[in-house]
Amino acid sequence: MSDTPGYAVVLLTWNSRRHVEACLRSLPGAADRPVQVIVVDNGSTDGTQEMVRAFAPSAELIQNDRNRGVAPARNQGLEAVRAPYGVLLDVDTIVEPGALGQLLDHLDAEPDVALCGSRLVLTDGSTQPSCQRFPTLRDKLVRQLPRRMGAGLLGDVELRDWNHEGVRDVDYVVGACQAIRMSLLREVGWLDDAIFYGPEDVDLCLRFQLRGYRVSYVGDAVVRHECQRVTRHRFDALAWRHLAGLLHYYRKHGYLWSRAGLYRQVAAAAQRRTSEGHAGKGPLRSVG
Repeated sequence: MSDTPGYAVVLLTWNSRRHVEACLRSLPGAADRPVQVIVVDNGSTDGTQEMVRAFAPSAELIQNDRNRGVAPARNQGLEAVRAPYGVLLDVDTIVEPGALGQLLDHLDAEPDVALCGSRLVLTDGSTQPSCQRFPTLRDKLVRQLPRRMGAGLLGDVELRDWNHEGVRDVDYVVGACQAIRMSLLREVGWLDDAIFYGPEDVDLCLRFQLRGYRVSYVGDAVVRHECQRVTRHRFDALAWRHLAGLLHYYRKHGYLWSRAGLYRQVAAAAQRRTSEGHAGKGPLRSVG
């Protein structure tokens, strides 16, 4: 592995033996740049760590003795990044050849883009709604309805009137695949350690934009995603921790039912950066 990698992949594992080999095998063709691979294991007991050592012996393996949660563990990996760009990747993904290279090329070309995400394709071939508007409490409640009842109420939230091709600035992209400009991450701050599991990805995208930076979706960069659900049971301990993370997020950013106030703050932040002489374009969105 090069001493000066062009980018780093931070992979979080937790009892992920059945996924990790395929994910690691997809990384060599992900971008035509030297890569630093960092695996943070959250106390797996199924042989995940041994699998990592077998299939990626050059990877840097950080071993936790317990499940520290998504944000704290990913921060461990991000702190070890030596490259200008860090890519957060879910372990149940397989990266199509060149996909991460397209994300890095976008960051190269757009210096005020702090973070960008790929298109995520599910096992049935459909596109995962992985770029969306900032979530309101209403959106979260609608998602608890039966799919046939709630689907029509989320079309605007999930940007369903767009074919998800090309590049577009968005509110947020999910943390299954996020390419991050490390210099701006150090400026804005790491993932919020108070969020054990979700929505640390939304929080980071919002914090970047509240500092006047942009978040983009790169639809031609394809990553396959099995999208395993770790909160299968509505009232298990992890589901309650997820709820606690949501409540922390809403309290932190001071909104619940409407995102209009957030858009005014984001627009003001972009205007401040423009007036200070920074290059860049404002977010391409309408207030919802």
